[in-house]
Amino acid sequence: MQDFRNLDVWKKSHELMLAVYRASRSFPDDERFGLTSQLRRATASIPANLAEGCGRGSDADFGRFVQNAMGSSSEVEYHFLLARDLTYLNAEDYAKLNDDVTRIKRMLASLLRKIKGN
Repeated sequence: MQDFRNLDVWKKSHELMLAVYRASRSFPDDERFGLTSQLRRATASIPANLAEGCGRGSDADFGRFVQNAMGSSSEVEYHFLLARDLTYLNAEDYAKLNDDVTRIKRMLASLLRKIKGN
């Protein structure tokens, strides 16, 4: 068992979560239970899965939670695209957030390779 706070990918995904909360504050009120909620939950799922996986007893268990985090990252990627197309995110904010989630996906893929190599 390891401390999730020591994982660089957890740190980056937590920072992304904070950025998503800030960015989604300006979404329309009628999206509070729609896109805003979906985006926040999917983004929160990334560091949450890493934290839960770190509490598991085996690399195989941890790997499943890392894969779940990867799936949530892909969901977040889509929600960013949707928010941009609906003009809830401007091009600059979209580019920054999308770059961040893409970097997280690469880090997760690297972590999965490391886990499978053990």
